[in-house]
Amino acid sequence: MLRLLSDDDISALLDLESLLPVVESAFVEQGRGAVERPDRPHYPVGAGLDGDDPLGTALAMPAYIHGAAYFATKLASVHEGNVDRGLPTVNATIALMDAATGLPAAYMAGTRITNARTGCIGGLAAKYLANEPVTLGVVGAGTQARWQARAIAAATTVEQVRVYSPSDSRESCAAALREEGLDAIAVDSPAEAVSEASVVVTATTSTDPVFDGEALQPGTLVVAVGAYTPAMRELDTTTVERAARVFADVPEEAATVGDLAHGSLDSLDSLDADDLLPLSAVFEGRVGRERSEEILVVESVGSAVLDAAAAEYLLERAVDADVGTTASL
Repeated sequence: MLRLLSDDDISALLDLESLLPVVESAFVEQGRGAVERPDRPHYPVGAGLDGDDPLGTALAMPAYIHGAAYFATKLASVHEGNVDRGLPTVNATIALMDAATGLPAAYMAGTRITNARTGCIGGLAAKYLANEPVTLGVVGAGTQARWQARAIAAATTVEQVRVYSPSDSRESCAAALREEGLDAIAVDSPAEAVSEASVVVTATTSTDPVFDGEALQPGTLVVAVGAYTPAMRELDTTTVERAARVFADVPEEAATVGDLAHGSLDSLDSLDADDLLPLSAVFEGRVGRERSEEILVVESVGSAVLDAAAAEYLLERAVDADVGTTASL
């Protein structure tokens, strides 16, 4: 029997404090090489529907954690034009298959899972690498900006959140976070968001740096989650130059994004995967913050391993609570 989980089902089952250790464990297994994580193909879609240009990008993200009961494939899309349609920019579904038999086990709405597991990357990075209590500066005011703030608040003590976006969305983002119990304010410039922050999160789709690295105070942790292609860039050269260490969730992929790749670091040689420290090593206590005044950078591109772990965790909760609909294919 296949269990179908809607977004409402996922919302009822999802708890960030419980999800954080699931994501942490998945990172550790990935760092130890105890996973299968094939290349994720991505390709343009929508060309020919409304002109010759593509309307979005589609991705297929398969993964398996050794010893897990299920393997997963996430089908995702990124459509920037959805903002004007009142629809989410990122959409996803996740299929879980029984690892012992290959039979389908679950099909679930994956957008909220993607947002939550990505938020947990920032939450775990702050838990292990930030100076507390946290003053959080967020550049970007979309869905992921809110999940980052939620997860960091679930993992640490957050005193204030300062949100900047060039649009009025910064006001609605701050208001939504206040409704969830956070002291959140909208600010009028990137400098106001980052200059007094102990943790800075960038959650944008920018192709140009979104703040001046000179504005960072000593001891800041920067978590960049928006750039996932060579053309995308959120961090300037100064930020990377000032960092004592740069960590990445997937070093070999993070080295190719615009924040770190050759051509974006004007006065630095490009960083390759060997220059980046795996985030999993932080969670195992092998590397981390050495001095309170260090500026640290975490570069995140996402990993299907986290989707597989989160989806299995949610399926187990759904079965225990008898949530969702079952069907036979």
